[in-house]
Amino acid sequence: MELEQVRYTISVFTENKIGLMHRIVTIFTRRKINIESLTVSETENHGVSRFTITAFVAPDRISQIVKQIEKQVEVLKAFYYDDSKIVYQELALYKMPRQAFVGSDVVEKIIRQNHAWVLAIEDEFVVIEKTGHEEETQHLFEELKPYGILSFVRSGRVAIAKPMKRVMTHLKELEEMAVN
Repeated sequence: MELEQVRYTISVFTENKIGLMHRIVTIFTRRKINIESLTVSETENHGVSRFTITAFVAPDRISQIVKQIEKQVEVLKAFYYDDSKIVYQELALYKMPRQAFVGSDVVEKIIRQNHAWVLAIEDEFVVIEKTGHEEETQHLFEELKPYGILSFVRSGRVAIAKPMKRVMTHLKELEEMAVN
């Protein structure tokens, strides 16, 4: 009997090398685990990138996956967290016809109530921006849908761990272990 799947956020600190993303994604694919979101960005440490991956995984399998990721040569360190151990957000953009704003302030009220804002106003459309958890950006999508969404895009999760240990501390510990 397989355990219930839990959403984990995996932070992978790496060198920025071509082909690494493919190898990391393959680790999930081989295990038939769907990646819910994946973002990659630079970090506060020069030359170090951070992959932020969210996936639903059985608790007894997550540490195995992270160990496999860490076997990649360019991976410096990988960590996994459940939602209670991180601060996270996503960004969503909604493109709506400008006509949805004419003659009524209903759409504007929906935007304000959802703590979103207008990012751009063009002749034919308006772009709205919302940051929040997936549930919040999806809720705004559902509220705006009756007024005509032309396009919708949501970023992957970006997250910062609550524990205070810094990546550089982990790298120094790894260096010391290699010397000893």
